[in-house]
Amino acid sequence: MTNISDAHVKVHFLMEVDDGGWPPASVESLWAVDLGDGTVRLDNTPWFVRGVASGDVIRVNVDDDGLRWAGETVHPSDNCTIRLIVLKDGGSAAARQTVLETFHQLGTTGEGIERFGMVALDVPPEADIQRIQTLLEHGEANGWWHWEEGCVTAAWEASVSTEDG
Repeated sequence: MTNISDAHVKVHFLMEVDDGGWPPASVESLWAVDLGDGTVRLDNTPWFVRGVASGDVIRVNVDDDGLRWAGETVHPSDNCTIRLIVLKDGGSAAARQTVLETFHQLGTTGEGIERFGMVALDVPPEADIQRIQTLLEHGEANGWWHWEEGCVTAAWEASVSTEDG
């Protein structure tokens, strides 16, 4: 995420919580840049919202209290959102930082959060998608983390098909 400026606003996403209580909230708020036309460009990686990624342009609805609520994606960014729950060393700060640095070498950005020992990765289209996927699978097989696809692109899906084929 870039530095917060006066152009940044919070956009709220409603989420459906499953029977197991996941995700741990029914609303996630993300930083975005107000584009001035009823849309915003997301400027941070979602922790829990599915189907959106940093850089996506989202239509917003403003409620009576002035809160911006996410609507449809009007222009996807071609970025992917990948989330990991770090298991190595109990998801310690050092383990999360190592995960971030390792994936950063493959072209991602991201951040970690102590709660749940999580790391959220923003994977731009120029990142080494195939190596990222291989590392994700390798780390899961070795018990270093669990991971999920929060939002993926056609390029990500094509890379999975190539790897499997």
